[in-house]
Amino acid sequence: MNCTKMSKRVFQLKVNIEEQGYLFEGLWAVPNGVSINSYLVRGEKSALIDMTQDLHSLTSSLEQQLEQTGTTLEELDYVIVNHMEPDHSGMLREFAAKNRRCRFLCSQKAVPLLEHFSSIPMDRVDVVGDGESLDLGKGMILRFYLIPNVHWPETMATYLEPEKTLFPCDAFGSYGAVEEYVFDDQLSDERAAFYEKEALRYYANIVATFSPFVEKAIAKLKALDIEVIAPSHGIVWRRNPAAIINHYKRYASYAKGPAEPEICLLWGSMYGNTEKSIAPLVRGIKSEGLELSIFRVPQDDLGHILAAAWKATGLVFAMPTYEYKMFPPMAQAIEDLMVKKVRNKKVLRVGSYGWVGGAEKDFRTRTAKAGWDIRESLEFQGCPTDDDLLKMEEEGRKLAQQVKEFCGQ
Repeated sequence: MNCTKMSKRVFQLKVNIEEQGYLFEGLWAVPNGVSINSYLVRGEKSALIDMTQDLHSLTSSLEQQLEQTGTTLEELDYVIVNHMEPDHSGMLREFAAKNRRCRFLCSQKAVPLLEHFSSIPMDRVDVVGDGESLDLGKGMILRFYLIPNVHWPETMATYLEPEKTLFPCDAFGSYGAVEEYVFDDQLSDERAAFYEKEALRYYANIVATFSPFVEKAIAKLKALDIEVIAPSHGIVWRRNPAAIINHYKRYASYAKGPAEPEICLLWGSMYGNTEKSIAPLVRGIKSEGLELSIFRVPQDDLGHILAAAWKATGLVFAMPTYEYKMFPPMAQAIEDLMVKKVRNKKVLRVGSYGWVGGAEKDFRTRTAKAGWDIRESLEFQGCPTDDDLLKMEEEGRKLAQQVKEFCGQ
């Protein structure tokens, strides 16, 4: 991997994780990989903005790219720590042992994390406040803005004033490995659409819980004259940096509803009885012309489920009763939706039960605080009858109509 020269004094150092079966944060499948980007800014002095994970292949690649710029790790004067999550800070411990003169700049809330995660001596740490700056010489001034809870409490963004470039770390990021083409203006329409889709999935998986703070950060950074957004995951936005800001603004708005005029259908079945309800539900929903995504639990990936559910205004849950409660994989999926604050949706639940029900009560209890508008559920004992299936189709249609009305269609 080679470094990318962004301007005369700014370079991107990027590594990709594309290992088969790798789970980002130990949770999220990234079948298309994920990049971790660092940025070197040089004036009379040099500063590296964020680092990478402490995996040899990544740290060695970053070091090699740094040398391509004519700088070595030992020569760096400053490291800007925007965010202490280990995919951006894991290398700090190794780096601090190699470079014993560098200063580390971070927010006040990052100080204990810097000490306990990376064992950085506190006499080498400089705390920066909101709006404070660092002059690297030759006009290269870095200014710092606190954007807490996007998505850790200590997070900040760094702004390079003369080049009007924002380095927001995890904010405005996306999944997807980055290869030769790192800028939005180098991408085909197809590739641009790919990164937009990966940005939504990244947002739903990583940032969605903190949507109110995303909106606060966007409002705060609005005053800056931004010509380039260079996040620590994904591509660099220089042709139209407002595009990724608007994407994030839209994603954050989904928490309040309505989201998109779409429906996400989640289903699980033990012996095929609940499964029989899927086809009529699909017919009813599609008769209203809405886009529909369908996932089965526990077979399908949670990260993709969260992205689809976050984007959709309507949700359908089809599951059997299991020991007086919801089918366990569905209960877990719903719990994950609650953690990520998937709220303000139009919802339908259907499902089979054996000797007795219980899933309905469990479902209502677990989702009581979600702000979901839940239609009357359709439950059937054993196998659904023809009349049950007709009701499924009709309820699918009515839910779709309800979603369209909520979305102003």
